[in-house]
Amino acid sequence: MKTILKFKSKYIMVGAILALTVLGSCSKDFLEEVTYGEVSPSEMTKAENVEKAIISAYSVLNGQIDGASNAYNSPASNWSFGDVVSDDCYKGGGGTGDQNQIHQMELYNTTPATYDVERKWMALYEGVKRTNEAMKLLNASEDFDANLKTQRTAELRFLRGHYYFELKKIYGQIPYVDETAETVDDYARSNTEFTSSEIWAKIEADFQAAYDALPSTQEEVGRPTNLAAMAYLAKTYLFQEKWQAAFDATTIVMGGNYGLMDDFQSVFLPENDNGTEVIFAVQYSVNDGQSSNYNGSIGDRLTAPGGPFYSQYGFHRPTQNLVNAFKTDASGLPVNDNVDVSETDFVDPRLDITIGRPGIPYKDLDILYDASWARDLATYGPYGPKKRILSANSPYHTIIWPYVDALNYYIIRYAEVLLWRAEAAVELGNLEEARSLVNQIRERAANTQYVQTLDGSGDAANYNIGTYDTVWTDPADAMDKVRMESRLELAMEGHRFFNLVRWGIAKEVIDDYLEVERTRRSHLTNAVFTEGKNEYWPIPQEYIDSVDEGLVTQNNGY
Repeated sequence: MKTILKFKSKYIMVGAILALTVLGSCSKDFLEEVTYGEVSPSEMTKAENVEKAIISAYSVLNGQIDGASNAYNSPASNWSFGDVVSDDCYKGGGGTGDQNQIHQMELYNTTPATYDVERKWMALYEGVKRTNEAMKLLNASEDFDANLKTQRTAELRFLRGHYYFELKKIYGQIPYVDETAETVDDYARSNTEFTSSEIWAKIEADFQAAYDALPSTQEEVGRPTNLAAMAYLAKTYLFQEKWQAAFDATTIVMGGNYGLMDDFQSVFLPENDNGTEVIFAVQYSVNDGQSSNYNGSIGDRLTAPGGPFYSQYGFHRPTQNLVNAFKTDASGLPVNDNVDVSETDFVDPRLDITIGRPGIPYKDLDILYDASWARDLATYGPYGPKKRILSANSPYHTIIWPYVDALNYYIIRYAEVLLWRAEAAVELGNLEEARSLVNQIRERAANTQYVQTLDGSGDAANYNIGTYDTVWTDPADAMDKVRMESRLELAMEGHRFFNLVRWGIAKEVIDDYLEVERTRRSHLTNAVFTEGKNEYWPIPQEYIDSVDEGLVTQNNGY
């Protein structure tokens, strides 16, 4: 079984200040402190209690912030925020009324009162608050080992950088609070106090400080390393189009001990999910004594594909558009014509590792995936998630409520770093390096174990993937190829929408997608992406109502 740093989904109470929920669920009580117990300051700053406070800061990485089981409204994997609102996935479930607020997100009808918008905000700012409070306790502790204090401070800087990065990419213009906050009122901040560039600078500073002080390895998996901080710093640069800085940061990361695993499918096994390809991940475990297995993949529990082996929630359904994206030509290169894949077409082998398709074996269950597994076939079509679904035979899969697994969620994996570097290389004019990097990823896919027929007599489909053997000379074409590879490699991992936004092509891609996809899926008939609005989610109305009038500026269009 995996040995991980134990992340408890319920609050670890080290005193009244940690029991405080900065952003609660009732509008006028949104910022009010509730004291659950009293602990003297001298007890709070004892080394063992400070360590508990630090673990508490880690514990909300999975989006679980209370005793409820609805982390699927604030999932660490961003399956609803990054996939459902893109061209990769539909909401799924039991029709449009099932988790209707996510259906509205899929139609770009999100409002400041949308539950998931509020829940995600609460989860991420809870993470911010816990890192800030743990940092203050750590600084005040007199018996905490000095060398370890430096490392733990760096871990907290990394965590705070992560929480703010997520907030920035989802909500755009956000309030910023650091460890100098003393009271609950200090968290009632304007979201225009700092410019967008100033917020990015603060996020950069946290990751840079983490890189400067973190070790190259950690005894307990789940704690970040210095190269994890540098990788996140590279991503931060990428989102700001600081191409040379992003390129240089990936150089440092690639000089370490990370690399592509030989087999693409093996990356997504719990036995390997702290392996050489995983740079930082949310750590999940099951059957570890935690109530209701809340240390498992609680935010993804609705994504089970149905059928005879899994629960029937049936969310996170791949689009026909995504399936078609995996079609290849005789050379094994992407066709990208959005014509439905037929049985005779060549396809990228990653297709049947990523997506459950009718007639193709599903995992090691000795069964063909069937369209009937879909909970609402008429609305959401026949395809199901597969890449991040564990085999029902796995000891890391649970068959009782809440039906969670112990497959970690990978916040950053090495393949992403290669793709970031390829993107920066194109922007810097080094097209041949970009081609080489993309080919590394395609070569790994070509050399992976292809899905086989049930009897093991051959490949389950016409798999054909090749590399780009012709010199790249057109920067725009090269960038299209890098972006296409990003889509194929990272499909169903919660990144697609955010990439479309930062590339500045969200409107173009989603409009093209909807024009065809709404002829296939009637639930998308009224979906309209509004440029200048739908790139970001609104600031939650409950937060606006809970601070001084006029302090918060709502995002454009809401």
